Amino acid sequence: VQLQASGGGMVQTGGSLTLSCAASVPTLYNYAMAWFRQTPGKERDFVAVISRGGGTTYYADSVKGRFAISRDNAKSAVVYLQMNSLKPEDTAVYYCAATRSYSNYVSRISYDNWGQGTLVTVSS
Repeated sequence: VQLQASGGGMVQTGGSLTLSCAASVPTLYNYAMAWFRQTPGKERDFVAVISRGGGTTYYADSVKGRFAISRDNAKSAVVYLQMNSLKPEDTAVYYCAATRSYSNYVSRISYDNWGQGTLVTVSS
């Protein structure tokens, strides 16, 4: 499945952005979906994951309470990441990813489908 991430941009500290991840298939119901982020010279880090049905989510401690991942399997093959109270340390390229795996959702090696990334810049 091909993924297309969008919605990145520049925002001030405390602002909000919503990222979208659209798929090339009619539904993503067979996939757990996640967002990762990466800054230059560093590894790609886990941000959030949502289960196939959308009933279970899990977040990195650094974004818990500020970010929300969601999906609407009934309407479209799109996954969202609502980012609130943004901080300069949230600046990164954000990637969406899909997996058919049933374990180890926080590890990037579990994901074999990746979007191209969208840049989020938070200014202080």
